[in-house]
Amino acid sequence: MVKLVYRTAEWLAYLGGLLLTAIAVMVVVSVSGRALISVGLGPVPGDFEMVEMATAVVVFFFLPWCYLKNGHAMVDIIYMHLPRWAQRFLTVFSDVLMLAIWVILTWRLGVSVGDKYNESETTFILQIPVWWAYAVSLFGAGVGCVTYLTKTLVELGVAREPAGWSAEPAGGHV
Repeated sequence: MVKLVYRTAEWLAYLGGLLLTAIAVMVVVSVSGRALISVGLGPVPGDFEMVEMATAVVVFFFLPWCYLKNGHAMVDIIYMHLPRWAQRFLTVFSDVLMLAIWVILTWRLGVSVGDKYNESETTFILQIPVWWAYAVSLFGAGVGCVTYLTKTLVELGVAREPAGWSAEPAGGHV
């Protein structure tokens, strides 16, 4: 089960990377179109709406994997000088706190999906229903909840990380 959660978070991050790449390409095309208006080109209609919606989705798709790889910012000036038991306590405490925050965030995002759906709110130019981005973000937040719960259980010793797992970011510790 833990391996499935870790793999899901990893693939969600890959999907987020593809979405981010597509949005970056779209921005380049749109800006180039603006620069070439004199030759009959133009910007991509609703480019800022797509960037806004995709950015929210990408954040929710990246965060679970970032958390599993210990990629969040950490002030370790004091942490690295603490005794091992204090480091473990702070790690478990922060994991439990992050899980609680993530659950509240996911709950409120779920409420927002319902609100946006009921209000039939759409984007200004493309008329895309706003709740679509909220719903996709909610999926990422749901995966995040499960990921944060799983990592907390691993930290508490209730579950084990998959064999060969390394929490070090690919580039090493910075």
